[in-house]
Amino acid sequence: MRRTLTTLATLLAIAGALPAQARPAAQNQDSLRAVRWALENELQSLAVVERKVMITMRDGVRIQADIYYPKDGSQRYPAIWVRTPYNFNWWDITLGAPRDMTNALTAIRRGYAWVDMQERGHFWSEGNYDILGAPVSDGVDELDYLRSRPWSNGRIGTTGCSSTAEWQGAVAAQGNPGYAAFNVQGFGAGVGRVGPYYEQGNWYRGGAVQMLFIDWLYGEQNQVRPMFPATATQEELIRASKSFDLAQRLPPVDWAKAFWTLPEQDILSAIDGPRGIFADSMPVPTGGAMIKRTPNDPAWYRGGLYHDDMRIDIPGLWFMSWYDVSVGPNLEMFNIVRRTARGAAASQQWAIIAPVAHCSYTRATEHTVVGERDMGDARLGYQEIMYAFFDKFLKGAPTTAIDTMARVRYYVMGENRWHTSDVWPPRGTQPMTFFLGSGGHANTLAGDGVLTTRAPARDTPDHFTYDPANPVMSHGGNVCCQGNAVGSGAMDQRGTEARPDVLVYTSEPFAEGMELTGPIIPALYVSSDAKDTDFTVKVLDVYPDGTAYNLDESIQRMRYRDGYDKPLVWMEAGQVYKVTLQPLNTSNWFAPGHRLRIEISSSNFPRFDRNLNTGGNNYDEAKGVPAHNTVHHSRLYPSSLTVTVMQRTQP
Repeated sequence: MRRTLTTLATLLAIAGALPAQARPAAQNQDSLRAVRWALENELQSLAVVERKVMITMRDGVRIQADIYYPKDGSQRYPAIWVRTPYNFNWWDITLGAPRDMTNALTAIRRGYAWVDMQERGHFWSEGNYDILGAPVSDGVDELDYLRSRPWSNGRIGTTGCSSTAEWQGAVAAQGNPGYAAFNVQGFGAGVGRVGPYYEQGNWYRGGAVQMLFIDWLYGEQNQVRPMFPATATQEELIRASKSFDLAQRLPPVDWAKAFWTLPEQDILSAIDGPRGIFADSMPVPTGGAMIKRTPNDPAWYRGGLYHDDMRIDIPGLWFMSWYDVSVGPNLEMFNIVRRTARGAAASQQWAIIAPVAHCSYTRATEHTVVGERDMGDARLGYQEIMYAFFDKFLKGAPTTAIDTMARVRYYVMGENRWHTSDVWPPRGTQPMTFFLGSGGHANTLAGDGVLTTRAPARDTPDHFTYDPANPVMSHGGNVCCQGNAVGSGAMDQRGTEARPDVLVYTSEPFAEGMELTGPIIPALYVSSDAKDTDFTVKVLDVYPDGTAYNLDESIQRMRYRDGYDKPLVWMEAGQVYKVTLQPLNTSNWFAPGHRLRIEISSSNFPRFDRNLNTGGNNYDEAKGVPAHNTVHHSRLYPSSLTVTVMQRTQP
């Protein structure tokens, strides 16, 4: 959710403003200001610059855009369109100079128009902000406006990561004739219900709340901000933008402390955050109080999320990552679009799955470290791939780079190499099932939990107590945007595995090595003395020295075990229930001597919210009760982990 600023060295190299020998020393504000002016001056020399353009939507709300297109009027140009909730005021008020204009300048040099556009209800755009704005109607109106411009060739492509990508799927499904191609990056929060996933834009997983959006909404849901009168001219707005960027200055928050607040619905009010759609009824299209919605609430289907009953019939370039929030729903959406698109669009989808955290594609280095694990050289020319894609579908130019590119390019961690495939999962993969077993003492790393290829003959269940006042704390993972509360990536989990409320099941070392590439499906047989509780799963690669790196993780709230569109069902003491978690996903080479491990518990906090175990609403409760939970494993209760395996020789 956080934008990455281009480094000073990169700006200097792109702009050519200073000789190479002077670049490393150019670290002060005067040098940065000079670089920014060099970029701005070149942009002004090559492009028609139209800033603070106010575009009227069908309901009268005006959306702000900055538009750049080549001065050469002898032809019309395709546009690359970026729409964002984040501040892109063209003037850097702190520096007293233009902001970094590299992206716009690069597009102009390559023969494109470039459009920055603000989400509804943010900064200079009018209206009330809802999650994803009102992207379906706004997106259609904005496309109509852009393709009607005298400079436009009628073909528009979109790009961006995170919130700048999440709105694209639902708008692409509207079939607007101006929408010619899309590039989505780290787009999980735009995916609603797809296949087995009911995440509703990263809000839920397995029916538990993913708490990252509480942090994010603190800075984004503000409904109160200064605005300029509708009679203000474009020139007046440009002049004012050198003094005002309309950005709120919120106090920093200790999220490692704030997430503990109960009731959960009071987290933002307890830190004096702005009112908005998290917990308040606000005048927004989809309805307020997101924390009160169920995973299948009708409100999720009135906004701008993509759902699997939508069809996208335009070419797509998809960037995903193994340590992002929702690679599973992202891959599911990619496959759904390929399966349902009409005509050529079905074969005009390309996916890249990188071994990085959220929106960190271009941060990969010769030694790409994600969390604590070195993934090797994971660099890739994302910008060149994107422009080759746009050249093909926005300009109609011959592009060998795209025509010859595999439909799926994925990185196998552990082997630390890129691989290609024409489908996902790759051809040649097969399911393989490991069964959980123990002598009844799988608690902690020192316990007797095992993964074997046969289910145990008799049930010697494992028991633990989950106390919501003392949850298992998140350590790394497939997460983003939680401030100082949770770091992302692969981290050694042995500290977590020392807790008695964590069950640990480990395979024997792999003699020949094994590649897991594709979905991972946990199926557990469980019981509890609580009406409702959670079960969490984490899948790991255990090195010969004992280091245990997390690959993916999930959770299941038991009240939703029969489905998110069905009535709630409570647990009864003494009853054993089968629960199949939504698929986890990874691509990882287990070298010879490595082992596969699964951790099971009932909390992973604050990655996911705590189940208070009462059977109540959870979000409006201040006290929880302990749950005494059990995992069964036998031929009668074959708790298992089904992985997707591609056998390879040692790399």
